[in-house]
Amino acid sequence: MRLKRLLYVFAIGLIPTFGHAQENKSVPDNWFNLDYEKDGVLGISTEKTYESLLRGKKSVPVIVAVLDGGVDVLHEDLKHVVWINVKDSVANGIDNDKNGFINDKYGWNFIGNASGENVQFDNLELTRLIRKNAPKFEGVTATTILTDQERRDYNAYSKMVIAYNEKLDEAKYGALNYVALKESVDNLIKDINKDKSAITPADLDSLNPTVNRQKIAIRIAKEEIERAGSFTRFYEDLKSGAEYFGNQVAYHLNKDYDSRSIVGDNYNDASEYHYGNSDVTGPDALHGTHVAGIIAADRKNSIGIKGVADNVQILSVRLVPDGDERDKDVANGIRYAVDNGAKVINMSFGKSYAYNKNTVDAAVQYAMSKDVLLVHAAGNDSEDNDISTNYPNKYFTDSLGAITDTAHAWITVGATGPRKDEELLASFSNYGKTSVDVFAPGLYINSTAPHSEYKEEQGTSMAAPVVAGLAGMLRSYYPQLTALETKEIIMDSVVKVEDTVRIKLEDGSFKTVNLADISISGGIVNAYNAVEKANDYIAKKKK
Repeated sequence: MRLKRLLYVFAIGLIPTFGHAQENKSVPDNWFNLDYEKDGVLGISTEKTYESLLRGKKSVPVIVAVLDGGVDVLHEDLKHVVWINVKDSVANGIDNDKNGFINDKYGWNFIGNASGENVQFDNLELTRLIRKNAPKFEGVTATTILTDQERRDYNAYSKMVIAYNEKLDEAKYGALNYVALKESVDNLIKDINKDKSAITPADLDSLNPTVNRQKIAIRIAKEEIERAGSFTRFYEDLKSGAEYFGNQVAYHLNKDYDSRSIVGDNYNDASEYHYGNSDVTGPDALHGTHVAGIIAADRKNSIGIKGVADNVQILSVRLVPDGDERDKDVANGIRYAVDNGAKVINMSFGKSYAYNKNTVDAAVQYAMSKDVLLVHAAGNDSEDNDISTNYPNKYFTDSLGAITDTAHAWITVGATGPRKDEELLASFSNYGKTSVDVFAPGLYINSTAPHSEYKEEQGTSMAAPVVAGLAGMLRSYYPQLTALETKEIIMDSVVKVEDTVRIKLEDGSFKTVNLADISISGGIVNAYNAVEKANDYIAKKKK
């Protein structure tokens, strides 16, 4: 889930909000692993845990699967912690271990083909559902005689069309304004004649703009430099915004675009399992690489960052394009991870609509039957997941959408910041009294990026791997723990912060609440507390 904020009205001079939704107030790069009492930030006390409770304690390697858009498995901070299928690690075009996946050395890519081509862009699920159902409802009106089921389907379709048109209008307007602003800022850079990293507000003040658009661009740039911390960061946000809205129009919301032919599978056959290729990196591995680093970046190599877990192996499953993931791929990704020994699965993706929820539900049930814990990001829409559904989720439903059961070995994670102030709850984070289990650090997270680089990102996509890393730590040092026991320990050991947070309601108003009002556990995960509780738990089991 990539946090993007909207720029609506550059044309009339209003202030935009860019990708970095909240200003980084100089928190330590490793803050998510730090301790509040010792370091003054609301990390999960990872370092304190290793220095004390886990010092000298033996652990066993645990496989943590990263279901995402791709992982740079050669990254300097990941190459020693990636999972390797030693039985099929030679790229000889032969399925050496006869598991149906040819040369799956590091994992598998379900959005590519045997010739090595990969899907980069795809539609939103909303777009795909409208394209699928449009012929069925063409010519149907509110007065058309339909069966009860047909009427329900038609009403659902009508709501989707309204939502689609709103999103498309928003995307077109956003693309237009971002491109216009970027052109104006590019002209500013040309006039200043400096490297972007050296541009200051004083440089902008030295200009004498003659047209209103340039005046507006200068004002926005100055304000964003102050908020973002540098012109370079502002410009990167600007480029990201232009690219994001451009992709929305060209791919995500384009009903004439369908990239599935690249994969070459029988998409309507949800039982089909063996398709794709072994390229787990793909054309854009930033998101998945960042997630993998949070979980397990090498803690022993004295470079880069430190992940949460110190003895896990990252199994990469590529299934998330630039657009919405497909349910068939999600289900197969879960099954592949389980079949290759994963004990924790991280899923930092999500969408508002489902195409084949039953297929995903069956895969989740399969994972739980194999003692696997699934960790999912809550979403970045500032919404209540109790009201606005975010897929996949822990609820199993019947054909009418009624909940029939719950996936108990499942943790949904919201995002928090480093301090007990306005950023305690990340402004973008979804929440839910019954649907979100815990919170974890998700703001200003510095982690691995492709080509052995490092980058700060934020989102519930970053919070989920903090929890997945903690789960991997617990299952590594306490291998006798089941998935359900691991979840119970994580839930019962959260830090319950008494400070209130502000959430945005459906009508646009705001409400002040506690974390206990917007999650099941009511707190932020904590490694030190979890390990203490695990010690107690194991001691009681031995009696």
